[in-house]
Amino acid sequence: MSKEHTSTDVILIGAGIMSATLGSLLKEVAPEWNITMFERLSGAGEESSNEWNNAGTGHSSLCELNYTDQKPDGSIDISKAVKVNEEYQLSKQFWSYLVTSGKIQNPRDFIMPVPHMSFVQGEDNMEFLQKRLDALSKNPLFQGMEYTKDPETLKKWIPLMMKGRSLNEPIAATKIDAGTDVNFGALTRKLFNHLESQDVNMKFRHQVEDIKRVSGGGWKLKIQNLETGKTEYHQAKFVFIGGGGGSLHLLQKTGIPESRGIGGFPVSGMFMVCKKPEIVEQHRAKVYGKAPVGAPPMSVPHLDTRLIDKEESLFFGPFAGFSPKFLKTGSNMDLFTSVRANNLITMSAAGMKNMPLTKYLINQLRLNKEQRMEELRDFVPEAKSEDWELLVAGQRVQVIKDTADGKGTLQFGTEVVSSADGSVSALLGASPGASTAVAVMLEVMQKCFPDKASRWEPKIKEMIPSYGKQLSDHPELVDELHESTAKALNLEQEEEKQGNLV
Repeated sequence: MSKEHTSTDVILIGAGIMSATLGSLLKEVAPEWNITMFERLSGAGEESSNEWNNAGTGHSSLCELNYTDQKPDGSIDISKAVKVNEEYQLSKQFWSYLVTSGKIQNPRDFIMPVPHMSFVQGEDNMEFLQKRLDALSKNPLFQGMEYTKDPETLKKWIPLMMKGRSLNEPIAATKIDAGTDVNFGALTRKLFNHLESQDVNMKFRHQVEDIKRVSGGGWKLKIQNLETGKTEYHQAKFVFIGGGGGSLHLLQKTGIPESRGIGGFPVSGMFMVCKKPEIVEQHRAKVYGKAPVGAPPMSVPHLDTRLIDKEESLFFGPFAGFSPKFLKTGSNMDLFTSVRANNLITMSAAGMKNMPLTKYLINQLRLNKEQRMEELRDFVPEAKSEDWELLVAGQRVQVIKDTADGKGTLQFGTEVVSSADGSVSALLGASPGASTAVAVMLEVMQKCFPDKASRWEPKIKEMIPSYGKQLSDHPELVDELHESTAKALNLEQEEEKQGNLV
């Protein structure tokens, strides 16, 4: 069997939003570098980044209640909400730069304005929501958020959710028009199309089987060409592992000390989807509720307007499922083969510490369609089973590692693991993930190319004007960037579609 040997500056593993973002950033700051991308599937954005495999929310903490915890003294901690919002602003600035410089076109193919709302029931939750609004309103990133408990106003904001609703229990909502819906699959494909035009070598149907250090620096990858069956060897000075759920196995193969003691737990998601125009047109918002007491953050229920292939639909969920696969197209052995001697104790501790999560998953797996419809009717009282179908979304692998909180702590965020010499970096974890891709990839660049930081900084600031600043401390810059990104990304509000649909 013939073997191909090639060498390049950068190898990207996985054709998802993270690799697409890192490749796009590197091509701007170091256009002379040679980049090769390997993907086991036949196209870009086919796994976790695919529009049918994620909820598509531009996570900016405008509506996600689990990003604003209530402290024991009753006050609201908004630090995580501010951090996520700041990071999402970096993404919007970079996308705006790519559009205005002609590198990608037609932003409405991947982003559109959609109000973000939080919806609660009961006096205690209403008090929490009011406190949350009061805390967020002091920050310039959250200006324009409104609160109401008036049923008539709510009928204008969320007519589909109010139709047929009993008002025996008090309800309230917040609304902010600065929210977005993002089609990360479409965005990923646009970014890779641009990269291909910049001579990035795109290798689809190529599966990375092994990664080994090369004496003198860099890495050699053993790769199976799934079309020809040939084994190829590719060498690079820097490797980024952005293979979604598949990243953990590849990180383990590197053998770097930083990979030790890290495990992963797969969780699959499901959504109820409605595509009927007469129903879809009655709801134009992303509305997040509160997770049930004791449920994990991933279980926060939400009813989202989505734009996919120029057609709007409604997603409700998520409902959790379980599969030992780390990728939707992965192997049933993924979970078992991820257990190594160096993470066995960590994984075992996680199993003991997360019995509530296990119980939650078991209960979720037992749900039939009608039981899922009953949960949907908490949001849409008159929802009919025949109008909604079940969609199996992508696999998410939650990171398990030892922290100050003890061994086997389950992480619900996004994790970057890099070698000490910066020659390899891997992206693990889930939400808020794609929405903060630019911030996360800038972090990778800072960690892995510290000697290039000063040379690259002017170009990065040209692309991302708030780079190196906290927008929360610069209200005038918030207003300026909100206006410029809205114009570049065609996010001006469409007044005729905002509410008043009764």
